[in-house]
Amino acid sequence: MGRSQDQLLDDAVDSNLNSPERRLIDLRIEHSDLDAMIDRASGQTPLDELLMRRLKKKRLGLRDEIARIERQLDPDQPA
Repeated sequence: MGRSQDQLLDDAVDSNLNSPERRLIDLRIEHSDLDAMIDRASGQTPLDELLMRRLKKKRLGLRDEIARIERQLDPDQPA
């Protein structure tokens, strides 16, 4: 017995939501949100140095993950 069109569509949607391209979009959004949070936090007095270090470390990790996925998607790109 074949699969229904709804099941095929659901599988395609699930596959798209878990694709590297989708992950890249999510990471870029999270990186942008973190940039905004760092900007806001840096304007506060007194400056919470521990919070800033944690936010910047998280942002760097996101940047590394974005670069890794970009290399996977376009491996011929020069370094």
